[in-house]
Amino acid sequence: MPCSNRKARLLLKEGKAKIYQYNPFTIQLCYATGEYMQECHIGIDTGSEHIGIAVTSEEKVLFKGEVELRQDVKSNLDTRRSYRRDRRNRKTRYRKARFLNRKKKESWLPPSIENRVNHTFKWINKLIALLPNPKLHIEVGKFDVAKMINPDIQGVDYQHGQTYGFYDMRYFVFARDNYTCQCCGKSKGKILQTHHIIYRSNGGSNRADNLITVCTDCHTYENHQKGGILYQWQEKHKKTKQYKEPSFMNVLRKRIFKKYPNAVITYGSETTPKRKELGLEKTHYNDAIIISGISTIKENPNEWLLIKQFRKKKRSLHEATARKGRKEPNRLQKRNAKNKPYYKGFYLNDKVEVFGRIGYITGFTSGGAYIKNAENEYIILPNKSYKQVGISNIKLLHHNNNWQYVNKRIS
Repeated sequence: MPCSNRKARLLLKEGKAKIYQYNPFTIQLCYATGEYMQECHIGIDTGSEHIGIAVTSEEKVLFKGEVELRQDVKSNLDTRRSYRRDRRNRKTRYRKARFLNRKKKESWLPPSIENRVNHTFKWINKLIALLPNPKLHIEVGKFDVAKMINPDIQGVDYQHGQTYGFYDMRYFVFARDNYTCQCCGKSKGKILQTHHIIYRSNGGSNRADNLITVCTDCHTYENHQKGGILYQWQEKHKKTKQYKEPSFMNVLRKRIFKKYPNAVITYGSETTPKRKELGLEKTHYNDAIIISGISTIKENPNEWLLIKQFRKKKRSLHEATARKGRKEPNRLQKRNAKNKPYYKGFYLNDKVEVFGRIGYITGFTSGGAYIKNAENEYIILPNKSYKQVGISNIKLLHHNNNWQYVNKRIS
């Protein structure tokens, strides 16, 4: 169980304890103790972007924090797929692709969802391993996406979606818009296309409410750029509802039931009134405190831990970049230079101090490093514009793995 910083220092100095891990800082006693264990509770506020975590015991908050989940997995996979397809097309002289209809396993999930599910379980298991026989409390969400779109839906309507009776989504959008370009208002003698109001490159979906009918005369490159009518539509509809998060929470809920059958399950409708009753602000870690089952709070630390994942390796050999640097041809680029993992005792993602500020190493140059703070901003020399920092100006605090741990104080 937690102890004061002074007691931890004394136990380590006297050899009665050893360091178990640095983040969160944990020590392990080296001598036998009694069998009495304090009752402790773990609260987990699940989410698609952030996970709130908290540990409470006897009206005391022992630990609280947030875990940021990766949102870039799908875009990275899309980039890799496009590079591979282009390369395969060139190598095979544009022969038609062969296809083998492999059946996916029943437990298969898309990689972007699987990544977030696995990391949710990782941090739950990590807290369970650190604490003596804790009680686990998890908040889950159950969403009816069809009812969120149409509150009046019932019965057989669940089987009859928006495109029921139409050949596909494209024909439905044309019929909904009366086969008329919604940009110029013309229909006769025009070739019609479906346009994504929020561009696919910006995360727009293929749902009908994000599609609109336009003609080829209006569906141009210029109209997609700033100042164009299609760009203005995107800016106007940026708050269009998307249902990716509810779908993810439904997937996560089923797997939590299977993975942790003995956990106490709660829902948001129970958490919100209890949080307001205790006068806590709306944050992920405060929700986790309430989820842990605490009724009154006598001690609540003024610090919380932000945990973010850091991508240390980029294994791609091809970047689809014609030129790099000044005006040198790309053939002079060293393929693995961007994967340089260390330099003169410093490693990627090391926590360092430079110019009195704390940051993390994000890359190396021939004689220096790039350093970013917790807000993802570059730390640079005073009155300088370049981002590189010389190795001689960097002081190592400690090495990290693929995660960044940032202690934050509540203002």
